[in-house]
Amino acid sequence: MKLLPFLLLLVSPAFAQWQPLSVNTKASFRAVSAANKQVVWIGGTGGTFLRTTDGGDTWQTGTVPGAETCDFRDVQAIDAQTAILMSAGPAEQGQARIYRTTNGGQSWTLSYQTQQQGVFFDGLSFWNARQGMAFSDPVNGHYFLIRTDDGGKTWLPLPADQSPSTHPGEAAFAASGSSMVTQGSKNVWIGSGGTGGGRVFRSTDGGQSWAVSETGLPADSSSGTFGLHFFTAKDGIAVGGDHKNVTKPGANVAITNDGGKMWSLATPATSPGLKEAAWRLPNGHWLLVGPSGTSLSTDAGKTWQALDQEPFHALVCAGNTCWAVGGKGRVARRTF
Repeated sequence: MKLLPFLLLLVSPAFAQWQPLSVNTKASFRAVSAANKQVVWIGGTGGTFLRTTDGGDTWQTGTVPGAETCDFRDVQAIDAQTAILMSAGPAEQGQARIYRTTNGGQSWTLSYQTQQQGVFFDGLSFWNARQGMAFSDPVNGHYFLIRTDDGGKTWLPLPADQSPSTHPGEAAFAASGSSMVTQGSKNVWIGSGGTGGGRVFRSTDGGQSWAVSETGLPADSSSGTFGLHFFTAKDGIAVGGDHKNVTKPGANVAITNDGGKMWSLATPATSPGLKEAAWRLPNGHWLLVGPSGTSLSTDAGKTWQALDQEPFHALVCAGNTCWAVGGKGRVARRTF
């Protein structure tokens, strides 16, 4: 009998399953952001957005007018009324756009659009309600960066010589809304993939200057760093894999404890394969999602438990409650 509480502690994570949520759409999702435990925004294909103000029990489902051809690959939740949606592109087809709402999605303002050749947005992230950045695949050998200082009302491109330079064939994956992450007041990181990728770029001055480090994650035309999560200025996780072979075994997790200067490979997460998003729970456990399923580590990546094989692309948590999104209207909630 004395062993029972210990045994329950060991197996309890497996009993917490993803709870499918009804959102009344078959749009595919790669963008999710939580303002708090009650307010979550989601972006998807066909100009689709979702909003909940009760933690996911009920959802508002809508389409941004004029954005029906857009694929929202990232979203920033500011509060219950304000959110920013990023449409990836391609810019040449008029689909590289950023929209903003301040009335809970009743109306949207197109706050940025470019038709510059080569622009395809991969992610955006905010330090606070007013200051944020977004980035695109490289243009002429440099990542294309834009910044806002007024909550997404206006965006200004950063000079090319102030943006990170890339290897030939290197780019980023607009897969989970976490290829760019911010922390504190000026820290920002970008994860890369493609030929010569598998790296993480870092800036500690709001994007004015950059350095880059190898993660050790395999990278080629279909693999590299897909998602990042920094839970302090020093401590972070990078995840990846191969989107053309999502169950391919191999290195898919790297960790840093010095702000991204040095990375080391963790034990590959199980179930094996592509992981696109990561989070650190309040109890210190690490949670990963991807097309190959959900993984949990209770010892900072030394060992992993495969919780399921549910295919998700993006993840966000507020406290012990997490929301994950994927293809064909897949939205789920899980409390740990």
